[in-house]
Amino acid sequence: MNDVHDDAYGAENDDPRVDAPSLERTFAALPPAHGRGFAQSWWGQAWLKALEETALDNTQLKTGRKLARAGAVGAVSVRPGRITAVVKDPDGTPHRSDVLLQELSPEEWDRFADVAIERAGHIAALLDRDMPPHLVEDSAAAGIELLPGIGDLEPECDCEAWDHCGHTSALCYQMARLLDQDPFVLLLMRGRGERALLDELQVRSVARTDAPQPGEAPQDAALEGVSAAEAYAEGDILPPLPALPELPSGPGLPPTLDTEVEPDAGLDVTAVEFLAAQAAAEAYRLLADALAPGHELHAVEAELTAEEDAVRLAAAEPEAEVRNRLAAVSGRGREGLALAVRAWRFGGRAGLHILEEEWRPEGEALARARAALDAAWDEDERPPLRAAHNHWTVVDSDVQLRHGRDGRWWPYRKERGRWSPAGPAAHDPATALAVASGSE
Repeated sequence: MNDVHDDAYGAENDDPRVDAPSLERTFAALPPAHGRGFAQSWWGQAWLKALEETALDNTQLKTGRKLARAGAVGAVSVRPGRITAVVKDPDGTPHRSDVLLQELSPEEWDRFADVAIERAGHIAALLDRDMPPHLVEDSAAAGIELLPGIGDLEPECDCEAWDHCGHTSALCYQMARLLDQDPFVLLLMRGRGERALLDELQVRSVARTDAPQPGEAPQDAALEGVSAAEAYAEGDILPPLPALPELPSGPGLPPTLDTEVEPDAGLDVTAVEFLAAQAAAEAYRLLADALAPGHELHAVEAELTAEEDAVRLAAAEPEAEVRNRLAAVSGRGREGLALAVRAWRFGGRAGLHILEEEWRPEGEALARARAALDAAWDEDERPPLRAAHNHWTVVDSDVQLRHGRDGRWWPYRKERGRWSPAGPAAHDPATALAVASGSE
C-alpha cells in the first residue's frame, strides 16, 4: 500500500467554496501491524515523536501501541484540526477518540504557498507522496510549523482520561502509518485538502513564471542547498541517514601511468605509482575501521608525522630507490629505517614509539609495572631483571622487556649489538619475555 488515493480511502470534498470543516477523508481500518514499526518515513517518525514527548504516562503509550498492533483502531476520519476513530479495548468496549491539531491561518497558508513554489521539486515531491525536508525547514523559517511539536497533539476521549490515554495513543500510532503513505493527510489536518492546495500552487507557479517580480533572484537560486549548520540544527526533522555501505572486497586500483607519453623531467613514475597504491590501501583501511562496530566509541587517530608516515610507507616494501628516499626523509638511514619498519609491523605507531621513546615510570605507573612483574612468575621462577627507565633487561642475556604507557609489554632482543623488536605487545610480561627468548 504505497499510494493512497481518495477512491480507496474515502471521498474528499475539496471545493474551495465549501467551508473548511466540511473537508473530510475517511480511511478504512488498517490491518494489525505485527512485527513492523508504525512509522517508516521521517515525517511519520516526527509525528510519533510529538506524541511520545507529550504523553506523561509511558504505560498509556505502551497500551496504545498494543491496541494499534492488534487492529483495535477502526476507520480513521481526518478533517481540518481533528482526527477521529473508534478504538476498542481488549474486551471489545468501544471508545470514541479524537486528536486535535491546530489549523494554519489563511495568512500562514498564503506564506506556505509562497514557500512551496520557491524551490524546484517541492510540488513534485508532494505529488510523489513524499514530504521534502527542505519544505518543512523553509516553512519553519517563515513561521509555519507543518509538523506537530511537543503539546500540539491534544487528546479527547470518552474514557475521560485527562492526558493521552491508550485509545488516543493508538489513534496516533495508526495515524503515523497513514502519514507514511500520504503526507497530504497532515496538510488536511492543518486545514487544506489536496486538490485545493495543488490548484493554488499551480496558479502561483504559473503567475511566478509569467510575471517575475522586480529584483527577483535568478532561477539558479532555487537550487541552493542548506548549510551544514542549518541542517544539523534541524536534525530532529530531517530524514535518517542512509544505511552504511558494504565494505568492498579490497582497495581500488589506481590508474596506470604506463602511457606512450614521456613523463616530465624530474617525475619519478615509480614513486608516484607506489604512493597512489598506498593511498588506496590506506583509504581502504580507514573505511574498514569506520564500518567496524563500535568505531564511534574510539578517539580519532592523530595525524602521522612525516617521519612516521615514511616508516608506514617503507613497511609496504617499495622498490630500493623509493626505500632509499624514505630513509633520507625519515632521517634514520637505511639500517635505522629497517629497524623502524620492524617495529611498525609489530605494533604500528605504538610499536614505533616503544622503539624510539624512553620514559621513566613513576608513582602509580611504576607500582602497576612492578605488580605486573611480581604476578607474572612464581617467586622462584622470576628471572633477574635490571631496570632502566621503562626497559627491564634480563641480567646476562640478550632479551629485554619494554613497558608502554598503556601498560603493555613489548619483547626485544639484541641483534648485532642493537636492541630490536621481537614481537607484538602483550599484557603479560612473562608472555612477552617468552616471545623475546624464542625469537631468532
